[in-house]
Formats: sequence, structure tokens, C-alpha cells
Amino acid sequence: MKQRKVIIIGGGVAGMSAAHELIERGFDVTVYDKNPTYVGGKARSVDVDPGGQQDTGTPLPGEHGFRFFPGFYKHITDTMKRIPYQEGPGKPYQKNGCYGNLTPTHRIMLARYDKPPLISIANFPRSFADWKVLFQFITEFKNSGLTAEERKFFEDRVLELATSCKERRRDEYEKLSWWEFLEADYYSETYQHLLAGGLVRTLVAAQAKFASTKTGGNVFLQLVYTMATPGVNTDRVLNGPTNDKWLNPWSKYLEQKGVKYHLNHEVEKIEMTGAAVGGVHVKDGNGQLIKDNADYYIMAVPVEAAAALVRRSHGMVAADNVLDSLHTLAKSVSWMNGIQFYLNQEVNISDGHVIYSDSEWAVTSISQTQYWKNFDLSKCYNGKVKSIISIDVSDWLKTTFKDPVTGAEKLARDCTWQEIADFVWLQLSRSLNINGAKVLDKSMIEYYYIDSDIHDAETGQKALEDKSRSHEALFNLEPLLVNTVHSWTLRPNASSNIQNLFLAADYVRTNTDLATMEGANEAARRAVNCIIDAAGQNQPYCKIWPLTEPWLLLPLKWYDLWRYNRGLTHAAKTPLWLKILMIFWGLAYGIEFAFRALFALIFG
Repeated sequence: MKQRKVIIIGGGVAGMSAAHELIERGFDVTVYDKNPTYVGGKARSVDVDPGGQQDTGTPLPGEHGFRFFPGFYKHITDTMKRIPYQEGPGKPYQKNGCYGNLTPTHRIMLARYDKPPLISIANFPRSFADWKVLFQFITEFKNSGLTAEERKFFEDRVLELATSCKERRRDEYEKLSWWEFLEADYYSETYQHLLAGGLVRTLVAAQAKFASTKTGGNVFLQLVYTMATPGVNTDRVLNGPTNDKWLNPWSKYLEQKGVKYHLNHEVEKIEMTGAAVGGVHVKDGNGQLIKDNADYYIMAVPVEAAAALVRRSHGMVAADNVLDSLHTLAKSVSWMNGIQFYLNQEVNISDGHVIYSDSEWAVTSISQTQYWKNFDLSKCYNGKVKSIISIDVSDWLKTTFKDPVTGAEKLARDCTWQEIADFVWLQLSRSLNINGAKVLDKSMIEYYYIDSDIHDAETGQKALEDKSRSHEALFNLEPLLVNTVHSWTLRPNASSNIQNLFLAADYVRTNTDLATMEGANEAARRAVNCIIDAAGQNQPYCKIWPLTEPWLLLPLKWYDLWRYNRGLTHAAKTPLWLKILMIFWGLAYGIEFAFRALFALIFG
């Protein structure tokens, strides 16, 4: 049988995932990626070279934004297990491949302005110390400033969400923002910061006022369920820079298997031949245009890039008018870019992620190097860096920060590079330097790095190149999709009406339903399954996992589906017969849960 060729447009996580599945099934695979240096798209880490006379010549590790791998991820972690990894030449290959480089975090900190932080466990309790932290968190949470009414209302909303059938979530909650669902406008600022806004900071680019309850609620519940499951790590991070521990070994494996991976090559146009793609026009690193063709094509670029490519490619919308919706969908992007502070002292704020619930710019952070056991920072830059705080700034466009010197209120995108660094540091300091404590001091900063995707709108100059110059505004080369209300209807499936074109990116309809590495990997698997089907290949389909929820809730969800099918709202009260059923159902679940907890305690 003739070997079928597939061209993948885009070399991010989606493109690499599709290449991985295809090459292992005997396809001839070519990947075109416009990045001149790094594989992995938005997931990449980068080399930061400040320069200067004291520079050792070894760059610092930087990134687009910190990575984390929640316990409910199934698709990307399955792929990671199939990527060979060795710590160095001659070293044995690691069991479970790159997946073995994931290490769990153990705490979640909710930091607040001028108040002690709230610290919770990240996983189901595994020790006496964990139980102590959990009970202390519950006690302090009750005294956090939330009223009993606010706590009760939030609990009722979460319970309603958990016991709603998937049809109600898809049809009703997709039309409702997380902010509206929680009725945040009617409650206190503490409620808004801690519950309505702060909790969704963990959901990548999700924003409470814009993200749909279907998306935000589903993923929030997944985090809760993993935290309540014995033996499952809710949050995991890599034990070194992303490219070192994952993306570079992945790229090496793909090329060894036969993938032709072309960096610094941008697909300028897709050429249509009737109702099919006839080829692609690619601009290489020298600016030369080349044409390439294949049996099948996968478009694995972000939504805004996909929309632009479709607009430049005559005949695509005529062949499949669903693709025209990408232009509308591309407006639903926001910024979530990173800044790293390189410190001359070892500063580990928390054993896990920190959510700065009162911060104007929706800041989250992690002290990275506590998980990098084999990374020697003393060899980097000037040899003085001892730790790294990696930060994601999620609100660049909506909320202002008041300059403590001038009193002017500024959006992040309207600041100079130095102001961005200064104001982020102030938001961290005000949240952590509580009651006379000096967790952070500006003298600790040896250097900082702002994601080089942030550019000056007027000149196009990178943030890295000039940290003091004023400017009109900033623009972002790589924003992230936010699943806003009603956006599900705009999002395409992995297949298209163009017979040999398939879509693999985090805007494609998936079970994950969120702009994440997991969503991108799942979308790639769906695209590859479509190609296997179209090619008539005798190859196994890629596995797709649904989101899982505890079977304890099944009777309540069945009852809600019965009501939904009759046009009724979610029940405010549970009928007596269902309460009785839940007693016996709950006992059975409790027995099974106890065995799982005991097994996790004994076998880890």
C-alpha cells in the first residue's frame, strides 16, 4: 500500500501530537513551523541571555508562561509516556519516558492584600500534616471575610453544577458566564476575589466574566474531583525547563522516527483544487517561497493564525463555510503571558502554585527551582541567581493598577517594560509581605524577563530589547483562546467539509473544552483518527478519554436529565425517594472509596 503523506501546518503541541500519532502509524509526515528556534509553540521554554561583562555565557531559563499538568489530564500525559527520555548521554532511558519528569506539588496558596494567605493541600490528604493543613484552611476560610450567606450560595452553585446532566451544561451553562452563574455582582468584593475570580485563575486563560460556565465549571469540577481522589496528584510540574525535560526529547524522537520538521517555515497560503487542498505555499527562513503537497493536511496553528490563513487562501470558505466562523472565534482571545524574576536568594513561596486573589492583573506564580533538583543555576548568567519566581499575568487589558508614585491608573498593556516588572512585583509584595514579614525585597532581583511575544504596537520592538522606553501600547504575538459564552457553536470539529483538510488546535471541539496542552493533544488525536478513516488504513484509532466524574452523583444527574428532557429547571429540592436512594447509593460508594483510600495509603 502506498505510504500516505501528511503536511502539518504548525509545530506547537497540537502539531507535534498529530505528528507523533501519524508517524507511529506509518504515515509520511512533514511539519512546517514558523518559529525559527524553538519547537512546542506556546508551551516552549526559551533561553534568556541578558549579556554583560559578568555573564557566564550560559543563558537563564525563561518561558512564555509556566506549565502545569492537572491530574485529570489523560491525552498529553499518555503521549509523554511514549517519548523516550534519558538524563544524559550513556544514561539509561527513563521509565515512562518524559512523563517521569513530572513531579507533584503539595499546596495551593491563596495570597491576599494585607492579609495572611490561605493555604490548602493540593491532593487528597496523605499524612497527618496534610490533615492539619486542611482543617486549618477550613477554619481560616470561614473567617476570610466571606459571609455565611456567601459561602452557602457558592456551595449550592457548585452542587447544582456537579449534579447537572451534561445536556444542561452544554445547552444552558454554555450561554452563561461563570461570573453570572455565581451572581458575583450581588456579593462582596471578598466573594468576587476569592470565589468568583480567584478560583478560575488556575484554568489557564479562563476569565470569570467571559468564560462560559460550561467550560469553567467542567474544569473546576475536574480539579475538585482529583483533589478528592486518593492517590491522584492534582497538580504536577516538570522537574526542569520545559524544552529540556519534554519538548526537545519529543522533537528528537519524532525526527528519529522520520518526521521532517521544518523550523522557520511559515505557510503563507493554502491552495485549493476544487473541493480539496492541492498544496501549500511555504516561506522559508530566507524568504523564498516553495510549494509542497500531500495526501492530507492538518491545520494546527492557533485560532487567530488559522483565521488569517483561511482569509489569505482563496476558495477555502467557499468549500467549507464553517471555516468563516474562525474569524469571529479569533476575537475571543486574551493575554496570558509570563514574567520571570531571577533572584539572588533561595525563595520558595509555597510548595505549589500561588493565586494572588486581590491582584489587579490576575497574577499567579510558582517558585520553580524547588522542583529542579538537577539544574545548576550558578552556571547561568552572572552566577548569582539562586531561584526563579515564574509568573503568569492574566489581565493585561481590563483592570488598571494604580501607580503608587504618580497615582495614574494603568492597564498592563499601557505600561513600559520596567513598569510591568515593578507593578507585578508590587502586587506580589503586597500579598506576601504581611505583618512585618519580608518574603520579597527588590534587592533580591538579579534580572527579570518578560515574554518576548509582548511587543510595542508602534515599533514592533521586543520587550526584551528595551525595558525603559515609553510607547503607545503593547501587542501580543501569541494570545490564548478564551472559551467565552456561546463560543461552542463557533468552534469546528476536527474534520472539515474540505475532503483532505483536518483541524488540530485548542479551539477544536473536544471533551477537554479548554485552551490547554491537553485540549491541543486531544484535538490532534481526533484529526489523526479522521485521516486514518479517510485513508482506509488498517491502523488503530487514537484513544480519546472523556472527562470522568464520581459515580456517586449518577442518580442525581439521571434525575436532572429526566427534568431537562421535560423542559424543567434544575431541581431546587431533592425528592424524598431520591434522598432515600442516595443513602444506600452513598454507602456503596463510601465502601469503594475507603478501599481506594486504603490502597493509596499502602501503595502510594
